[in-house]
Amino acid sequence: MFRIRRIYDNTLLINKEALIQIQAILRQQFPGLTSEEIEALPFRIRDQLKYGFQTILFVAEGAHRKVQGFALTLVDPLLHFMYLDYLAAAKLTTGRGIGGALYERIRQEALLLECRGIFFECLPDDPAISRNPEIRKENRARLHFYEYFGARPIIGTRYETPLKEGGDNPPYLVFDDLGQNRPLSKGLARRIVRTILEKKYKGICPPEYISMVVNSFNDDPIRLRPFVYIKEAQASLPVRNIPDDEKIALLMNKEHIIHHVHERGYVESPARIGRILSHLEKSGLFKEERLRPIPDSWLRNIHDGDFLDYLKKVCTSIGKNPSVYPYVFPIRNATRPPKELVIRAGYYCIDTFTPLNGPAWQAARQAINCAITGAKLLEEGHHLAYALIRPPGHHSERRAFGGFCYLNSTAAAAQYLSHRGTVAILDIDYHHGNGQQNIFYKRNDVLTISIHGHPSFAYPYFSGFEDEKGEGEGKGYNVNIPLSENIDGEKYGEALHRALKIIRRFSPSFLVVALGFDTAQKDPTGSWNLTAKDFYANGRDIGKEKYPTLVVQEGGYDTKRIGINARSFFTGLWEGTFFR
Repeated sequence: MFRIRRIYDNTLLINKEALIQIQAILRQQFPGLTSEEIEALPFRIRDQLKYGFQTILFVAEGAHRKVQGFALTLVDPLLHFMYLDYLAAAKLTTGRGIGGALYERIRQEALLLECRGIFFECLPDDPAISRNPEIRKENRARLHFYEYFGARPIIGTRYETPLKEGGDNPPYLVFDDLGQNRPLSKGLARRIVRTILEKKYKGICPPEYISMVVNSFNDDPIRLRPFVYIKEAQASLPVRNIPDDEKIALLMNKEHIIHHVHERGYVESPARIGRILSHLEKSGLFKEERLRPIPDSWLRNIHDGDFLDYLKKVCTSIGKNPSVYPYVFPIRNATRPPKELVIRAGYYCIDTFTPLNGPAWQAARQAINCAITGAKLLEEGHHLAYALIRPPGHHSERRAFGGFCYLNSTAAAAQYLSHRGTVAILDIDYHHGNGQQNIFYKRNDVLTISIHGHPSFAYPYFSGFEDEKGEGEGKGYNVNIPLSENIDGEKYGEALHRALKIIRRFSPSFLVVALGFDTAQKDPTGSWNLTAKDFYANGRDIGKEKYPTLVVQEGGYDTKRIGINARSFFTGLWEGTFFR
């Protein structure tokens, strides 16, 4: 797990520590930079006008404030463009979605600043100007990465002309229009390019070189290179015309967007839901259903009353003020909670990166309504239902929140269904479903199974061990299947088959699936390597069990792939349910 935050200055201790780590990454990964350039970084943030751009720095931090990556951008407030100067992940963290999460964050910032787009340089993939095949391989990978966001090199110009004749690997100028589909005129492009070359490369590019490059922008509007690396993967999944009674009932938490934490670069962003929905709409498998209201009093079936009262009260009192992050934890005397609501946050929270704010309660309440509506639909005869919600809930325990979770929607649905028959919860999020375990640990009418990264390296770290099997009547009805740090689709399939075998022995009336897409390859919060075909296979295997099934959305934060992974999973689930 990590959080993304903006560094505004070099005076706070936490920022000084982050800047030292960022400078170490720069020295390691950018050997061409001089010591003077690296040492100037803190001053670029503090003294904006001196350098001609507004400098914006985002950092991705993991446990113990360890910097896992950063993005440094330059913004021209007059021409309304952003220039991406550096995007880098720390050693041993590449391939885990750090770069994607950071790039998503700066795109969001660029839109908030009303930028026309983001410009940056990428080394070329053309053998004619990139002669070393090893370097060219790295260049291709970088260009491939940015194509996922629609960013491509500007063509038909002389931007990639080497400063010195015969030079190798002169960069492309890449442009990302942020999905705005607004043509970039020749005149504006020339002004932007001149600004980049004169300010960014002050003292390096001669005036005659700058004029030559600027004057080569003759297309109006400018042209981008056609996509080279990205194909429409979803085209391989057919759109079906199926009857309504065989469609998956879709329950949407439409108020989720109010819970959008801007100031910390929160990876649990509204974009997740939009990306999933855009792919599901193409499948023909879903029918949206109306939500049923659930009274607050019902929540006391799964959460302690004092916890609920606090959560609602503190969120209401915060209103439109900045989010509150827990930072004081009562490990010595938990029996006397402090009077001040802000300080008391740590009394009910399991981490320091899950904020309390005005919209959190309302969004979480609507998520509960979605999940229980889905449970009611199963009770009424629907075979498949999907609560597409955020915030997630499976880390929320009887009297604690954390891990981006406030109220446990998966547990709420299972609790409702437990009065109609036995229930099995299958948690297939990358992280342990500690919330369901805590709530149902002493019960034998709800079987809880979680397949997750081993708590020795994966959040929430304190639960999810194999020897946690339940207590009292619940002994044997809690099953944890912790897996190693590097898992592919085949290994995951073996764990899933084991879980389904246990569920089969339990023979539940209903199945509730806590679905996380953070098991996917390159998810920023996970380390596994599941691809779209693996999600399809997993969905099909679950569907083959034929239980009335409610799927509740939990984690998954790689917005580039979450949509196709979701469509693949539900295509498999539907086919497994209605076909063998």
